[in-house]
Amino acid sequence: MPAERSTLLKIDKTPQTLRDMVQERMREAIIDGHFAPGERLVERPLCDQLGVSRTVVRETIRYLEAEGLVEIIPNKGPIVATLNWDQAKQIYNIRLQLEASAAAECSAHQSPAFGEKLSSALNDLRAKMDDTEWSDLLHATTHFYELIFREAGHDIAWDVVQRLNGRISRLRALTISAQGRERSGISHMQSIHDAILSQDPRAARSAVEAHIGEASRIAKRFLQDNDGNT
Repeated sequence: MPAERSTLLKIDKTPQTLRDMVQERMREAIIDGHFAPGERLVERPLCDQLGVSRTVVRETIRYLEAEGLVEIIPNKGPIVATLNWDQAKQIYNIRLQLEASAAAECSAHQSPAFGEKLSSALNDLRAKMDDTEWSDLLHATTHFYELIFREAGHDIAWDVVQRLNGRISRLRALTISAQGRERSGISHMQSIHDAILSQDPRAARSAVEAHIGEASRIAKRFLQDNDGNT
């Protein structure tokens, strides 16, 4: 009689590979402005700085190109992509449609345990407001939205948002840097949170529209003043 097999322990979190870590480091460097828009990304210095092979750097550059953070220019190679208002406007329009729909659906259909999870995510986001590293705030913001999309059952929509996440994070970093924006931003997030937990789809949709509307106006002003070189 065969011996009974023991149950394998579930992996709670997939460990990051070296490629994942390099991608995250490079993504954050671009979002934080360490690499300027239009700047060439030269393989050898990147290999030396990151302590990885050219293969890993090349894979990372291809991945970031798919996210819209890097452009490959013929006879020049990879550069940090610029972001102009026409592109940003399209991203905000997509965000508006997907986030408003997810928030409305989530407010109408949510599990009993969801409120505690969303409140915890909002508290974490608020705690990150004064961090010197924007990446921590951006991660907390992404987690807040992911909870809403997942609870709404909008998994495919979240996949779309994830593919835009590099450029969305870049725009968030840009608007957060505006004077007083971080405080009005958390106020908007609080409104989204309250409307969803009040199970009011119309209020949830309106809260998202107000939040994205303000961010869009700030980004438009900034990008047009800087001729889109962001």
